Amino acid sequence: MKMNCAIIDDEPLAREGLSNYVREVEFLHLVDTCTNPLELIQLLDKHTVDLIFLDIQMPKMNGLDFLKIVPKPPMVIITTAFPSYALEGFQLNVMDYLLKPITFDRFFKAANKAKEYYQLLNKTVQPDAHKTEKEEDYFFIKCGSKYEKIYFNDILYVQGMQNYVTIYTSKGKYMTLLYLKNLEENLDKKAFIRVHKSYIVSIDKIEGIEGNEIFIRSNKIPISRNYHDMVIEQVVKNKLWDKIRFS
Repeated sequence: MKMNCAIIDDEPLAREGLSNYVREVEFLHLVDTCTNPLELIQLLDKHTVDLIFLDIQMPKMNGLDFLKIVPKPPMVIITTAFPSYALEGFQLNVMDYLLKPITFDRFFKAANKAKEYYQLLNKTVQPDAHKTEKEEDYFFIKCGSKYEKIYFNDILYVQGMQNYVTIYTSKGKYMTLLYLKNLEENLDKKAFIRVHKSYIVSIDKIEGIEGNEIFIRSNKIPISRNYHDMVIEQVVKNKLWDKIRFS
């Protein structure tokens, strides 16, 4: 499975060098190159792009400014000569931050990181049609250097923290590089519910609701005001009302 990528840099030599790197990586497919983010916006309207190699200081629009105005950008790897933007870049959830001149091994490491994240999302989004129903009850996430098998039925709740999530299960907790919204999109909406901008819970694991808190085992999960009515409605809809204490 190849990832469609685009290169955005106002320097011709930089675009050429990165293009050559992309051609050396079998899981990357170069859709096009752009000289500034405004061209990229037009490109995104016409093509599916999974990964962007983005310079920062460019004419017309700064690369980081572009990330601030685009609501759901593809995965981004920053390519720049300026280390001072690294913190701001990671606060905008970029996959990696490459300093020029960029060596191929460093480029490949960043690309491979994006690939693993991309495969994780697509494994969850597009399960193999040949797998049995029992086999589809789980998925894998990468925790550090190890892949962990997570059974949907074991999940108690999930907490999102910028571009990481912590999945709390009956067997322990697991942190992985993943957006909470991506995980939410691939969870069964009849079994899981968003209760806060940073929390998703398993409906079946709810033991009680009191005020603006959900009780799951010894854990208290906050319910935000915006989600409260929906949480109550969803719990009732799933016929768990007789287990819940409303207040």
